[in-house]
Amino acid sequence: MALLARFLRGLGVEEIGPSVLMITGSVFPSSDKRVLNISDTILSRVLARLGKEPSDPALTILDVYRAFCRLASLAGDGVVEKREKVLEELFRKATAMEREWLVRIILGEMRHGVGEGTMLLAIGEAGRVEPEAMERAYMLCGDLGRLAMVAMMEGREGLKSMALTPFTPVRPMLAEMSYDVGEVLKEHGGRSAFEYKFDGARVQIHMTHGRVAVFSSHLKDVTEGLPDVVEIVRKGIKADEAVLDGEVVAVGREGRPLPFQELMRRFNRLHHIDRLRKEVPVKLYLFDILYLNGRPLIDIPYTERRATLEEICEEEVLAANLVTSRREEVESLLARSLSLGHEGLMAKALDSLYTPGVRGKRWFKIKPAETLDVVIVAAEWGHGRREGWLSNYHLAVRDKVTGGYLVVGKTFKGLTDEGFRDMTERLIAFKIREEGFTVYVRPAVVVEVAYNEIQWSPRYPSGLALRFARIRRIRDDKGPEEVDTIQRLRTLYKDQFKRKAMREVL
Repeated sequence: MALLARFLRGLGVEEIGPSVLMITGSVFPSSDKRVLNISDTILSRVLARLGKEPSDPALTILDVYRAFCRLASLAGDGVVEKREKVLEELFRKATAMEREWLVRIILGEMRHGVGEGTMLLAIGEAGRVEPEAMERAYMLCGDLGRLAMVAMMEGREGLKSMALTPFTPVRPMLAEMSYDVGEVLKEHGGRSAFEYKFDGARVQIHMTHGRVAVFSSHLKDVTEGLPDVVEIVRKGIKADEAVLDGEVVAVGREGRPLPFQELMRRFNRLHHIDRLRKEVPVKLYLFDILYLNGRPLIDIPYTERRATLEEICEEEVLAANLVTSRREEVESLLARSLSLGHEGLMAKALDSLYTPGVRGKRWFKIKPAETLDVVIVAAEWGHGRREGWLSNYHLAVRDKVTGGYLVVGKTFKGLTDEGFRDMTERLIAFKIREEGFTVYVRPAVVVEVAYNEIQWSPRYPSGLALRFARIRRIRDDKGPEEVDTIQRLRTLYKDQFKRKAMREVL
């Protein structure tokens, strides 16, 4: 970190923002609509045409950034050829090592262990700003490049001027997971506010005098793909200016939620929007407010924010809310949530402030634990904090017809550092072969995994994938022949539609 801070101090003013973003594997802030649109195929073609590295290399940070800005601005006929030309001009100025890092930046795969947290600390050290002030400013800014510029040029006083404002998205407040209603009530002092945990996509909505922008949980501007959400906000919110927190849910028959992957078709497409609106209609549920008519609200208690939200929201867009201290009422609400096709419940401490980007016990997600026993058939060498350990485990179930194993997902979640070391030793003992970063192993190590949903997937020969799989424990008491089967998984997948809707093909 000290080395990184020293590097930042040596940068010119215009180099600070681009450098910080590129080191952390991006080129533009999350809320910036610009993208590079460079595929592996384009990179391969350009790299194949390159000759020797330049004899007198003089590539600068700003040369790289300006080339990336040109790439993001290209459009129209012959755009692929234009991109290749700009890339080739850039790469011909670079040394072999610089070319390697340019590729990593373009693909967003830095693999050097410097994430947002490390960068935040390094910026603070370089600008002589204490970590607490950096974290608060980043909560309200969300743009590491801009944050670095202000911290290093203006110090702590400059960061004080950062405030929540419309059309500058902030990271959403996060929640801890719990499977025990009693634990939640105890943590919240015996009484809490409960809402449905929707199976949708978190959105942050910014509005000012009729102008509306919708941002994803990753702070990407997704307004263009959700014109129906914009219409809902304009009709259902009585405010001149507001920043709202909510969830967009894809719905099918009788208003029941569609699977999450159907909703992603709306978020990831910018073409044929009218057709997609008919194929994948959505509902908006609002459950918090961060700003209203010139006043930030994140530093007032949840109960006050909720009351403010109820004053400006039409009932059809307001998430239902139950404040109670009675466990049986919570469990009844949880059962109803699941019967309606939702994921579970959210629990919010009545005095909780809104802390952007922070995960803690002021908010809980309550879900029933759905688990499967699967066997690990491969794993990938980790990078960053997991370097030297096998992680990203390939999870498989058994086909009881053929006796073989079919991969249904990957995960690196659920293990401690000690667990990674232990798992690496276990898997190496069963190694069959190694290809690149992937080690293929004999099916022997059985693990119990929790998951959120089973999805259809063209990526795996099994045709199915576990969403948000995470390892709960190693099943030393079970052999690979005892893991769950693909036949059971197919049944579980179909059973989900007893609660959820299935998209009708038009």
